[in-house]
Amino acid sequence: MSDGRVSVVSKVAVVTGAGSGVGRAVALELLEAGWSVVLAGRREEALAETARLAGGGPPAPVVPTDVADPERVDALFAAARERFGRVDLLFNNAGSFGPRGVPLEDLAYEDWRSVVDTNLTGAFLCAQAAFRLMRDQDPRGGRIINNGSLSAHVPRPDSVAYTATKHAITGLTKSLSLDGRRYGIACGQIDIGNAATEMTERMSAGVPQASGEVVAEPVMDVADVARTVRHMASLPLEANVQFATVMATAMPYIGRG
Repeated sequence: MSDGRVSVVSKVAVVTGAGSGVGRAVALELLEAGWSVVLAGRREEALAETARLAGGGPPAPVVPTDVADPERVDALFAAARERFGRVDLLFNNAGSFGPRGVPLEDLAYEDWRSVVDTNLTGAFLCAQAAFRLMRDQDPRGGRIINNGSLSAHVPRPDSVAYTATKHAITGLTKSLSLDGRRYGIACGQIDIGNAATEMTERMSAGVPQASGEVVAEPVMDVADVARTVRHMASLPLEANVQFATVMATAMPYIGRG
């Protein structure tokens, strides 16, 4: 089976949250596979570091972006269009967990709103901008891959804002997949469990379980997530991975723990 490294040489991707974690790993994987990649995220220095890590080849453009700001999102896709003329892939990855360990009844409205604005509204704004560009470009069409999470299926304790937005991402994915058909736009979702990134460093020290226990959890190499996204992105638009789950094999998700 082809790994997509030859067929995607001329294609263009926008990756949000590209300054760290899953976003950085996916951006580097796509760059290695021959994609042109626009790096988006809040922190310009972190994005520049991702670009430096890419090594040889043309430098990846860095576009500091708050995905919750409609004007900044429009500017991001305008920059991609100006630089490359089109966008073939949006990896909708930017996200925030919010404050950890805060019971639902104590969660501040501002913290709820911040997570919703980034995880859900930001994903919608980026998808909307991508739709407009993909609809009008020639050849028409493209692909959107949303970063869901295992929290799109089951919650962790004290994670109401993050979990609610990730459940909503599944609805967004389904709507984008349906509404994109008339424009040749495919949309899928990757749900990730315990990839080794800055966000999951605490897993090895122990995290709260539904039982009330604190238990260390296994993690997996984030590179395995990146390879999965590359495979999803490399398919022809006539084919789509609608939902993919990639997780640390022994993490407490399947069954009763």
